[in-house]
Amino acid sequence: MRRLMIGVSGVRGVVGETLTPELLTRLGEAFGTLIDGGTVVVGRDTRTSGEMVKHAVLSGLLSAGCRIVDVGICATPSAAMMIPHLSADGGVVISASHNAAEWNALKFFRPDGVYLNDEQGRQLLDIYYQGDFHQVDWNGVREVTEDPHAVDRHVEQVLEHVDVRGLRRRKFAVALDCCNGAGVEVATRFLEQLNCRVIPLYCEPNGRFPRTPEPTREHVRALTRVARDNGADIGFALDPDADRVAFVSGEGKYVGEEYSLALCARYVLGHTPGPVVVNVSTSRMVEDVAAEHGCPVHRVPVGEVNVADRMREIDAVIGGEGNGGIIFPAVHYGRDSIVGMGLILQYMLERGRSLAELVDEVPAYTMVKSKVDLACDRLAFAGILRDLEAQAGTASVDRSDGLKLQWAGDGWVHLRASNTEPVVRIISEARTPTRARRLVREYGAQIETAMRARIRA
Repeated sequence: MRRLMIGVSGVRGVVGETLTPELLTRLGEAFGTLIDGGTVVVGRDTRTSGEMVKHAVLSGLLSAGCRIVDVGICATPSAAMMIPHLSADGGVVISASHNAAEWNALKFFRPDGVYLNDEQGRQLLDIYYQGDFHQVDWNGVREVTEDPHAVDRHVEQVLEHVDVRGLRRRKFAVALDCCNGAGVEVATRFLEQLNCRVIPLYCEPNGRFPRTPEPTREHVRALTRVARDNGADIGFALDPDADRVAFVSGEGKYVGEEYSLALCARYVLGHTPGPVVVNVSTSRMVEDVAAEHGCPVHRVPVGEVNVADRMREIDAVIGGEGNGGIIFPAVHYGRDSIVGMGLILQYMLERGRSLAELVDEVPAYTMVKSKVDLACDRLAFAGILRDLEAQAGTASVDRSDGLKLQWAGDGWVHLRASNTEPVVRIISEARTPTRARRLVREYGAQIETAMRARIRA
């Protein structure tokens, strides 16, 4: 049986194995207790288990005295934006993001439409584990209402930050791969508002994922062919809850998730110089782009809330994560694929250049992302990281999130236990493919050997 992932970033599990109605109801009760029976916005992606999960969660929320506003099937950023718009006390989005179709998850949000931070997440888990729930009697159960305007509001907000008339005249041809997820309606409607010729691929919002959900190179080969064969100017690949976007060029070349943030940052900083916030796994391309405009880059641990909270602290103009998650605070403090689509189309319009030409203007590195099964407990893995740090030699060390080792002018490697899957993520970046692959291969082998040794012990 696959493990249940319970942490401050949310709760993920396999439906029918670890993610059960009983568990979901208790989590709803815990969140309802945390917000003292306030108003909760609830949305979900297209996964076939979503309706079951929603009703179980609603039972828990209602039993804690919450009033529910159901925004239906929509992208995670669409739902998150509705929380402050409706002056709600929190939100729950039902989506396992990039996990396979058999998984589902609960994501918990604050009144500002941002995920719970670490302290708030710990408070939620304390309530859950202790089972000390606030429960109302028959006269305290409140209503469930529906609000169908999440997609409309999302599209309207992003359109305010692009040249709608100019883009309508330009009539970009866009290949769009939504993985049959929750981004179909909002992405299609946004592009149609810009008079784009949309070339759809996997745009049936039925939750039957036709590819591995994460929009990485090996998973979006069909989109590269569709973009090339249909004369597209650009292709967009979304994950199932549409908070991440990867770009494909009109020539059918996978540009990738890391360039999504780097290119959007280059456009934004060209208009509004200011601080940038990214996580420790994000490509150093962002530093190069920021340096062009004399802007500082701040790095924080992996996690959208970590980026968003630091952005607020320092009044950053853009930020995000290198997995294609772009945060543009002029719209809202959440990762948003629609924001990414709008910013890159605007950049292409203003520069009069193709995506490939814009990519060529950014210093190139090779990033390699890998993962291995987490075959020991997290405490043991922390010990493995301490051992690797002791052997780091001349590398600079960052222990803010797992272990990041960086060699001046010669690349870096980041090792951390995932918060969303029972795996160890190994990410490297270097000036040459050989060096980047070697770092992942060598550190992956060391971690696997160390985990086997600890299991035998």
